[in-house]
Amino acid sequence: MTDAPYMPPKVWTFDKENGGRFASVNRPTAGATHEKVLPVGKHPFQLYSRGTPNGQKVTIMFEELLARGHAGAEYDAWLIQIDGEQFGSGFVEVNPNSKIPALVDRSRPVPFRVFESGAILLHLADKFREFIPRATAARAECLSWLFWQMGSAPYLGGGFGHFYHYAPEKIEYAINRFAMETKRQMDVLDRRLKDNEYLAGNEYTIADMAVWPWYGGLAEGRLYGDSATFLDVQSYKNVQRWTAQIAARPAVKRGRIVNRTSGDPASQLHERHDASDFETRTQDKLAKQG
Repeated sequence: MTDAPYMPPKVWTFDKENGGRFASVNRPTAGATHEKVLPVGKHPFQLYSRGTPNGQKVTIMFEELLARGHAGAEYDAWLIQIDGEQFGSGFVEVNPNSKIPALVDRSRPVPFRVFESGAILLHLADKFREFIPRATAARAECLSWLFWQMGSAPYLGGGFGHFYHYAPEKIEYAINRFAMETKRQMDVLDRRLKDNEYLAGNEYTIADMAVWPWYGGLAEGRLYGDSATFLDVQSYKNVQRWTAQIAARPAVKRGRIVNRTSGDPASQLHERHDASDFETRTQDKLAKQG
């Protein structure tokens, strides 16, 4: 005898017992749950984040700006653990949506917040006039791919990643639905990259920085267990070429490990407050220091 199929109630109510792996931090309301003031460092930009694909976008951008000589792009990157810390009063003041990354721009007399990773990338690109084309048509192409990522990645992460890797039970329909969409998106990228070095054309831009941590991470086999095999990511040859090309950039190698808390200790820099931290404060180095 099988269980009866699920029938939604007339009015949905929250039951944290049904939240699976994330039951302790999921809730249907916004706002702060406790008081906690955010730390503030010495640099013009204060980033509160974690080394997820969304967090990597911004730390890669900062490292790329610094690599191009923009001393004014110095930043402090503070680690926000996704264990309820995102509901602290200070963080909610910076991002009312309680999601990383969140930025405070303190480069002007009156500091202001910028939240949502795409908004942060665009803010920094316009501020420093880097990594975004100036010609109207090229800028439009860049922004189109930036916003493509913002709209598409939830199907990869919250859709495919959740049901394939994190959900407490395997639901065939959900996995098939989001696997199909993720492969369609990879095909969109593969077709675009067939005749273009980068997403906006032949210029490396914030569009690549936004898309790469998600779809490049998938292409490298870094996301969601054995999903790379399941989705046959090696078949997307143009995405593989683009992924490897960006992964080789020194600024990307630095930016992708900032606020990272899992994997090889040498690839974890929990907080970044100075360029020298990459040489002295990764978790493997701290462990040797005792």
